[in-house]
Amino acid sequence: MTTTQERAEGEVRQERRRRARVATAVVWSARIVGLLTIFSIVAPAARRRLEPAAWFGLPVEASLVGTVILATAGVGLMLLATGLRRRKRRAWQLAVLLCVVIIASHALGRHPIPPLVVAVVLLVGLVLTRREFDAVPDPVGRFVGPRLILQLVTAGFVIVSAMIFFVRPTFVLGRPSAGEKFAHAALSLIGVEGPVEFRLDWYDDLTAAVGLSFGIGALLLGGYFLLRSAEPRPQLSPEDVAGIRALLERHGAADSLGYFALRRDKSVVFSASGKAAVAYRVVAGVALASGDPLGDVEAWPGAIEAFVAECRRYGWVPAVLGCSETGARVWAREGGLDALELGDEAVVDVATFSLQGRAMRTVRQAVSRIKRAGYETTVRRLRDIGDDELATLRDRVSRWRGGPDERGFSMALSRAGDGQADPEAVLVVAALEGVPKGILQFVPWGTEGLSLDLMIRDPAVTENGLNELLITDLLAACRGLGVSRVSLNFAVFRSALERGERIGAGPVARLWARLLRIASRWWQIETLYRFNARFAPSWVPRFLVFDTVRDLPRIAVAAFEAEGYGGRPPALLRLLRR
Repeated sequence: MTTTQERAEGEVRQERRRRARVATAVVWSARIVGLLTIFSIVAPAARRRLEPAAWFGLPVEASLVGTVILATAGVGLMLLATGLRRRKRRAWQLAVLLCVVIIASHALGRHPIPPLVVAVVLLVGLVLTRREFDAVPDPVGRFVGPRLILQLVTAGFVIVSAMIFFVRPTFVLGRPSAGEKFAHAALSLIGVEGPVEFRLDWYDDLTAAVGLSFGIGALLLGGYFLLRSAEPRPQLSPEDVAGIRALLERHGAADSLGYFALRRDKSVVFSASGKAAVAYRVVAGVALASGDPLGDVEAWPGAIEAFVAECRRYGWVPAVLGCSETGARVWAREGGLDALELGDEAVVDVATFSLQGRAMRTVRQAVSRIKRAGYETTVRRLRDIGDDELATLRDRVSRWRGGPDERGFSMALSRAGDGQADPEAVLVVAALEGVPKGILQFVPWGTEGLSLDLMIRDPAVTENGLNELLITDLLAACRGLGVSRVSLNFAVFRSALERGERIGAGPVARLWARLLRIASRWWQIETLYRFNARFAPSWVPRFLVFDTVRDLPRIAVAAFEAEGYGGRPPALLRLLRR
């Protein structure tokens, strides 16, 4: 790398740090202004009594409306902090509007001076840093937010109006006009008592509660859809698929997870040169990439820069699941991100693998037992299997799975037996008297490797050792397939479990290992580690790459949903992608 390149990269990293500092300063300023605004209203020692004179002779209702608006502006500024941290342009616009509202309200209402001064400072800062907030609005359902606000406000107004117009006359004091009734319904949306008086206090409270519920719902839901991060429908175009396959053909041997970039629920961004790419999926505002960037290592910086720019453009949180140590270093250097060891990938060397020896006794016994039960296996590439048989096997997989999707994201292709899309994939089938009982699917890892994609079995099978039989027979057939290495399951936090078991391990290591064993009751953390270890693999560390520590909870939620371990219900996802 030349001195000029190093200087340019240093300037880029310095610019990113500067923008991050600016965003942090604005975010905390917005939170402080919002908090002081609310405090100036609710704290008895910090506010004046709400009297008509305080609002230049306006009626009490106007004073109440102004207070509600001021409180809403204060809460709104605090809620906008997340959008400002992601440099969302729309969040900046709303923050400027709310600052103007707060300044005007404090000036007209003769509220305490400190919130007014801080709000003025924030407004000046927002105006001066306007170019820093350039993340575009959500391109999916751009008008959902305003439409939802209008729908909820209209629905609340209509319902409260109906409750007032069609109530028994004995419930109402006097004979209010239609205009007064409509005004009462409108004021109920912001929690202000209107001109209509009721004989029954509970009915008055009911109309106020209904109106305020719709008003708050419009504020919260509308605000969410106005400020949410984009979550487009993931898809790969034919051009994207062709570009990925070209990169895999030239550099597919570099990463065992590279082929999983061809999942149909991913998107991809290429470097300017087209020699590298990053495949990702947006989940809950997090852009999840998996594995290392595709393509030439020398071109990775361009792909990483394009991916990070895409995240900044739409306000996504960037994250990478399961990249290698080399990939983590490049992500940290070029993307300004941080890395955390996530676990280890089990890689078996075909040339040195053997069932002989004391260490393989457990596997050897399991395989012998399942063979005596009459199980036989076949190992074939998908291109060598007929369409009718593949259709039958796909049907088996679907029935055994019990759902539409297979768990997995970073190490799963989410399709089985697709001979047209994955002709070089390898299918291992265990059958009993000609009936399939267990299936493994491996995807290509370059030209001389395989990576485990699917491991599934008939739930009715009670015999132990079926998976061991499938794997050992696959390893035995690898020489005939021209395969020299096989990647098995990924063991999350394997090193932590191993350290906690060592003699002399410290209390922290033992406690962490114990917590992981407890979590294994639901997520098979220890089970996968023990199973993989039976085949004496080499352990290859894999890393989680992220922007800031505060993003880790959000990334964890997005990763769980992407991997198929729960998440938002389908109905909500359809609404979010409108």
